[in-house]
Amino acid sequence: MSPTSLDSAKVLIVDDLEEGRWALSHLIQMAGLVPVAVASGKEALACIREEAPDVLLLDICLPDMDGFEVLTQVKAMERALPIIMVTAYGKTHDAVRAIRAGAYDYLAKPFHNEDVVLTVRRALEERAVKSRVRRARDLAGQPSSLFECMGESQAIQRIVSEVDQVAKTNFSVVMTGETGTGKELVAQAIHAESLRAARAFVAVDCGAIPEPLIESELFGHEKGAFTGAHEAVAGAFELADGGTLFLDEIGNLPLPMQGKLLRVLEERRIHRIGSTKQRAVDFRVVAATNVDLGEMVNQRTFRRDLYHRLAEFTIYLRPLRERKEDLPFLVKRFLELANQELGKEVHGLSAPALGIILAYEWPGNVRELRNQLRRAVLCVSAHQHIITPNHLGIVDRHNIGTGDAMSRETMGLYQLEALGLADFGCQDCPIRASGAFLPDGSLPLKEVVSRVVAGVERAILTQALRQTKGNKAEAARLLGIDYKTIHTKLKGYNLSPNRNRESMPAHQAPSSIPARRIDEG
Repeated sequence: MSPTSLDSAKVLIVDDLEEGRWALSHLIQMAGLVPVAVASGKEALACIREEAPDVLLLDICLPDMDGFEVLTQVKAMERALPIIMVTAYGKTHDAVRAIRAGAYDYLAKPFHNEDVVLTVRRALEERAVKSRVRRARDLAGQPSSLFECMGESQAIQRIVSEVDQVAKTNFSVVMTGETGTGKELVAQAIHAESLRAARAFVAVDCGAIPEPLIESELFGHEKGAFTGAHEAVAGAFELADGGTLFLDEIGNLPLPMQGKLLRVLEERRIHRIGSTKQRAVDFRVVAATNVDLGEMVNQRTFRRDLYHRLAEFTIYLRPLRERKEDLPFLVKRFLELANQELGKEVHGLSAPALGIILAYEWPGNVRELRNQLRRAVLCVSAHQHIITPNHLGIVDRHNIGTGDAMSRETMGLYQLEALGLADFGCQDCPIRASGAFLPDGSLPLKEVVSRVVAGVERAILTQALRQTKGNKAEAARLLGIDYKTIHTKLKGYNLSPNRNRESMPAHQAPSSIPARRIDEG
C-alpha cells in the first residue's frame, strides 16, 4: 500500500452476521475506504490470498473456526497485516489475549461508528509508516531483516553463525544477555530461518504475567474452570502449535510452574485447566533471560532438570559496551529509521554529541541507544540538521553538559576534531576520517573503528581529569560511570591523574593511540 493511498485502502470485514457485515461495510465505505466482507474464517483466509487487504476487521465468534485461530493463521501468512479484533462487550480477557497474540487493536460491541473509523485509519497510517521505513532501509542497501542490522562486529557475526547452526533443528534454545541486547530479535530470526517459519511465533513474557494467571496463559482453560472462565481459551502452547514459543524472562517462572513446563517439554502434550483431556502440541521453545540461570540452579530457585532440557543450545548476547565497534553502524541505522518515521532530515551528530555516545556505557544497551537517538531526532528543530548534546537525554542524567559551550569544555571538542571526528554523521559516510584513521586497506574496518573509539575515549578521560585536577572520583561522577570503571580505563590508557595534572596534553596523536578495544583493562 502506498503511503499516499490511505483513502483507497481495502478493509476486509469478517462477521458471520449479515447485518453486522452490512453495517461495517457501509461505515467503511462512508469513510472513503473500500470494504470487502466475508462470513467465515475460511473465506477470510482465501480472501487474504486473493484480495491482499490493507487491514482486517475480525469477529472473534465465527461459525467454522475460532477468531483467534484465524488470527494465528493470518499472522503466519502476512505478519505485517494489521488485525483489529471485534469482541463482545465486557470480555476483557478476549481483548488481552488478542493483543498478546499479535492483534493491532480490538473493538468491543456495541461500538461507536467514529471509534471504528479512527481505529482503522490509525492502523493504516502506522502500516504506511512501517512501509516507508522498510523502503528507506532497502534504498540504503541494508538487509530487510532487522536481525541482520545488529552490527558487523565479531560478536554479531558469531550470533549470526549460531543462528544458522541451530535454526533448522528442533533444539530448544536459551539466550542470555542484559536487557535491551536484542534477545527477542534473535528469537524471531531463529523462527524465520526455521522449518516452522510459516506457522506462528508466540511470545510470552514470564515476568509480566501475575502468578495466578501463568498456568492459564501457557496451557489455556476450559469454560467454568474457575471464576470468570466464561468460555474455553487456548493457551500459548496451543497457539504456537507447529511454530515457535518464545518464553521471555524464563527465570521469573515460579518453581511449581517450572515442573509443569518440564512435563510438557518432555511429553509434548498439555492439559487445559479444568480438563482431563490431553492435547498433543508440536512446538519449538526459545527461552531468554537476563539473569544467570546456572546461579539460580545452584540457589535452587530454578530447576536443574528444566535448565538442561531448555539449554540444548545456548546463545549469549554481549552488552553494547563490550562491542562499541558497532556504534557507528547502529547510530547511522537508527538515525535513518528515525528520520523516516518522523519526517526529519537530521544528518548526524556534532563532535561533542558523538563523544557522549562513544563514552557512555549504555546500561540499557541497543534499546536505550535507539530510544535516545529517536528522542534526539524528535528534539532537533526544523532549522537544525545536527544532533547536539542538549538533544540527548543522557546529558541531563549525568550532568555532562546541557549546552554547546559546556559541551565543548567537558567533552573536549578540540581533541575530537583533532581525531578527525568533527564531521561524524555526514551524508556520505558515518565518519569522515582523517590522518591515520583514513581507511587505506592496511587495516580492517573493525580495527579502524576500534582505534577511533579508543582515541575519543582517551581524549574524554584526559579532559575530565584536567577539569577535576586529577580527582578520579569526581571525574567518574562527571562522566556518569563508577569509580572502578574509571580506574580500569585510566590504567588501560596509561593515564595517571597524579602526573602533570595541570599540563596534560590536549590530545595524543592518532598514531600513538593504543590499538586495543576500549573496554580492555
